[in-house]
Amino acid sequence: MSKDFSVSLSAASSDAPAAVGASNPAAAILRASGIVAGGSLLAALCAHVSIPLLFTPVPLSLAPFAVLLLGLLLTPRMAAATFGAYLLEGAAGLPVFAPVPAVSGVAHLLGPTGGYLLAYPVAAALISFLWRRTGRRYASAVVCAAVGDLVILIGGAIWLAVFTRQLALPVAGAAIVPFLPGDALKVAAAAAMAVGAVALRRRSQPRNA
Repeated sequence: MSKDFSVSLSAASSDAPAAVGASNPAAAILRASGIVAGGSLLAALCAHVSIPLLFTPVPLSLAPFAVLLLGLLLTPRMAAATFGAYLLEGAAGLPVFAPVPAVSGVAHLLGPTGGYLLAYPVAAALISFLWRRTGRRYASAVVCAAVGDLVILIGGAIWLAVFTRQLALPVAGAAIVPFLPGDALKVAAAAAMAVGAVALRRRSQPRNA
């Protein structure tokens, strides 16, 4: 991420800028638009780091990592808006989703991975909502990110069961279980980065004399 985007993320994760937005709505809209654009770009870049798996139509992708990280860094509203924009970009045909041969646009959302994608805004907003009600320690970041990750996996499994007309339990073997080890690493990494961002922001805040 660029320096400007990192600064914007820091501002978006704080409750303080609300007063700034009230006094300068144009600047607030511009900043929010930049955060949404930067966040959806990060998600797209992560989505293209993917590995097809022979035993499931769902590729192994870094996209969920972007959901976990931005859920921890952004406010619930901004997190949901970022991934709502991401889905709209993909539905419009932009190459923001993990590559699937001969599939693009709305067909991607209606395909076997559609459940994961549609769960992104919900998972990101839920992670942010939970995280902001904790002491923002590493353990709580891990728990919040893990809850959001489960929302993505369960949403993907339910959709895949409907898509393939199979029972949810057998589908879980292809839609959830293979991704648990990798997702555990994504949860740990996103939590560490979020806690580091919180610590950095606190150190950068001026101390009262």
